Amino acid sequence: MWTWIPAFLAASSARALGATAVQAFAFAAIAMGALGSVWGGWMADRRGRAFVVNLSMALSGGCALVVGLFFTSSIALLLPLVLVWGFFIVSDSAQFSAMVTEVTPADSVGTALTLQTSLGYLISMSTIHAVPAIVQGPGWPWAFCALSIGPALGILAIRNMTKFRRTSVT
Repeated sequence: MWTWIPAFLAASSARALGATAVQAFAFAAIAMGALGSVWGGWMADRRGRAFVVNLSMALSGGCALVVGLFFTSSIALLLPLVLVWGFFIVSDSAQFSAMVTEVTPADSVGTALTLQTSLGYLISMSTIHAVPAIVQGPGWPWAFCALSIGPALGILAIRNMTKFRRTSVT
């Protein structure tokens, strides 16, 4: 999202606001991630990590799925949606690492975190490269729909993961 949201906004109905406003809104969408991260930690302490992860992925995935529908719509609809997406796209990030440490045997935590981080970067890189191909095909309105697949699969994975708890290694 962060890589392509400036280009998406520049090509969307937001372009009517001018380049400076588009850049400011793109920055705001990205900056919302900082607030989302703080909220994610705060809410995880109150409702649990799995709750935050599932809610964040559902809302982020939902935004990815529908943001293209607002590509040529009123900026009064498009821009708030992009800001909400920016908030929820990373609000679960720290919770993933914490959950991995809770369900992984103590002697394998470092390996598990390394694997989790590496897979996260691999998935991010893949989606960064996929978006331009989609833009060249069906266009911007469909470019982010594919990004909703990851959160959908993530919700299923988290539901299964919460069944496990770390067992002591003696």
